[in-house]
Amino acid sequence: MEFNKTTWAFLILLLNFSPISIFSQDTLKTANVEAILYVGNDKSQPLIVGLGGSEGGNAWTKDYWKKTRQEFIDKGYAFLAIGYFGCKNTPSILNQIAINDVHNAIMEASKNKKINKNKIAVIGGSRGADLALLLGSYYQDISCVIGMSSSNVVFPGHTQEFTTSCWTLNGKELPFVPVNEEAVPFLMKHDLRGTFEAMLKDTIAEEKAIIKVENIKGSILILSGTKDEMIPAVQMGNKMISRLKNNKFRYAYEHQIYEGSHAEPTKHFDKIFAFLEKNFK
Repeated sequence: MEFNKTTWAFLILLLNFSPISIFSQDTLKTANVEAILYVGNDKSQPLIVGLGGSEGGNAWTKDYWKKTRQEFIDKGYAFLAIGYFGCKNTPSILNQIAINDVHNAIMEASKNKKINKNKIAVIGGSRGADLALLLGSYYQDISCVIGMSSSNVVFPGHTQEFTTSCWTLNGKELPFVPVNEEAVPFLMKHDLRGTFEAMLKDTIAEEKAIIKVENIKGSILILSGTKDEMIPAVQMGNKMISRLKNNKFRYAYEHQIYEGSHAEPTKHFDKIFAFLEKNFK
């Protein structure tokens, strides 16, 4: 089949105005973490790191998040989808997860020649939001953190005993707020929000387990739902904002509050993209 000049011109026009970005996909070799990197064709792409929550697995590789992940790529970002438990060669449950393993995976991705290693944003939901905040608070190469339905403290790992921390750093457990006696009746009723609210009455444990958001070296966006059925997200988000104000935090920060449940913040990626464009990209 021969193409004439008109046909070639039409094909070039289609390629130039195609709404779908061409990208490469690569599974990185990383210890205890599943890391899948999506990279577009642009040079010096900012890196977005996506973290799932307590559902486990590598959430950002799933069909549910495919459209949003593609939108990041279309806007010129590289995207790293990380599974830190419930994947092949990762811990089986959300307990004593080594945040340095997750950071090592991010650093491995940043070696890609098309990625701007000075522009790394971490975004997570629920426990993934807690992990995003912790990564930013411990590692200075994270320049933006976005937490959807975030906690301001570290909580126990998801074991039957609740006697260990969700997270470790360099082999040591991070301090966590334990399940106290007042929380047990709520836990027995599967009232998660009531459980966490009771646990947070232990103000001494809360202070020891606090996530030091003021140490983050970049912009912070917190999104919370007023009717969160799992955690008191609005209250914890407000505590983080107060902490930033009290420490005269010098980067941009916002707490966006929406009417809705634990999943409500995941419905507002238009606000997330706008925040990234203004305060990160």
